[in-house]
Amino acid sequence: MNQNLELTQKQILSQHMIQSMEILQMSAVELEEFLENLSMENPVVEISENRQTETDAKALEMARKLEWLSSTDTQNRVYYEDDGSAERAESNWQDIRDAGEDLAGYLMSQLLTADYLDEERQIIDYIIYSLDSKGYFTEDAKEVAQHFGVSEHTVLHLLGEVQELDPAGVGARDLRECLVKQLHRKENYSRITEAIILFYLDEVAKNHLPQIAKKMKISVDEVLDACEEIRSFNPKPGNAFSDRERLRYISPDAVVVLVDDHFEILINEYQYPKFTISSFYQDMAKTVEDAETKKYLKEKIAQAQNIAGSIEQRNSTLSKVLNVLVEKQQDFFLKGPGNKRPMRLIDIAEATDLHESTISRTLRSKYLQCHWGVFPLNYFLTSVAATNKQSGEEQTPEYIKSKMQEVIDNEDKKKPLSDEAISKCLKEMEIPISRRTVNKYRQEMGIPDKSGRKEWGD
Repeated sequence: MNQNLELTQKQILSQHMIQSMEILQMSAVELEEFLENLSMENPVVEISENRQTETDAKALEMARKLEWLSSTDTQNRVYYEDDGSAERAESNWQDIRDAGEDLAGYLMSQLLTADYLDEERQIIDYIIYSLDSKGYFTEDAKEVAQHFGVSEHTVLHLLGEVQELDPAGVGARDLRECLVKQLHRKENYSRITEAIILFYLDEVAKNHLPQIAKKMKISVDEVLDACEEIRSFNPKPGNAFSDRERLRYISPDAVVVLVDDHFEILINEYQYPKFTISSFYQDMAKTVEDAETKKYLKEKIAQAQNIAGSIEQRNSTLSKVLNVLVEKQQDFFLKGPGNKRPMRLIDIAEATDLHESTISRTLRSKYLQCHWGVFPLNYFLTSVAATNKQSGEEQTPEYIKSKMQEVIDNEDKKKPLSDEAISKCLKEMEIPISRRTVNKYRQEMGIPDKSGRKEWGD
């Protein structure tokens, strides 16, 4: 047994440092929830009762910017329409999103005057609340029947009642049934379209129209007409409501607005409440004689002071990072999607003199709103996919995809380009990518292959 003396250096994170890092990576919504919980746990913290009427200049400026953006951009208006201030659209099902009503609520409202037995009402309620985000009913009708102690026929009959509601196609059990239900809403609907939906939907997806025409013994033009009708249907009738549910909770952590010839960045301090430390408890901490009470109050006051400092540091770091982000991605903010520049964590870290881990925490789960919409901050981190050999300019996957889209949009649809031909076109545009990369990007963009893009008929 030996005794050795060693000199080592260790970094020990204090509780304050850990909390500061946690607050740094909070979004505006998470910070709002954190402060509300803090006010219940820490008696010295006083939360502002009415944030909307505060005279804080930044809060008012933030509200003004959001109002301006929502009035100039449809997508932003989806995020920020207020139930009390947004104009109500026409009363059809497609505009229910603006009112904030969910699919189940909308379907139930159509059955308010319907006369059902209590048991039937329970089954219908179960069916409606079991619909997935697409508006489909994917549960086994036999199992539902066993659960309620009724026949499978009864469940299917009540499911049929739900399928008669708007939007058309809701309650379908699969894509084919969804499309057929929408087709049957039309007077004198096409039997050819019905047959293609029921038996040849996979071939339609592959654009194998001549093969369908041959099997059905009809002309390609008739198949084309049927496909055009099928494209007019909504394959996911519930999406109009599920998208609203998903988007309504996204709140920006910053707003970027072009003012004259420069971009203005506003940190969203309007989202979360302001808090102060109670003067009553501060005075009590100085005058109370009980040692335990004095210690408790001092700890709670110190906690509140540390959190206030951490929030200030969070906003300062976020502002510093966003200034660099906007500067490096000016092409995007000026011209829109498809114009991002390569940008990595290390690029921001070098420009801000901050560690990469700090940058990563700053970008985590936060959103930025600009004229082009609302984007997660991580969206602006972009790798290099290719380099222009002549200019040395680095090209992002997004930029290359936008050029690919241009090539495909301008091709002869009677003779679409192969992936190899697209690769050659891009190389002529000083974008050196292989056929395999073209294939990869095309699939990511949801663009069919050469045969899938071919247009038939005159």
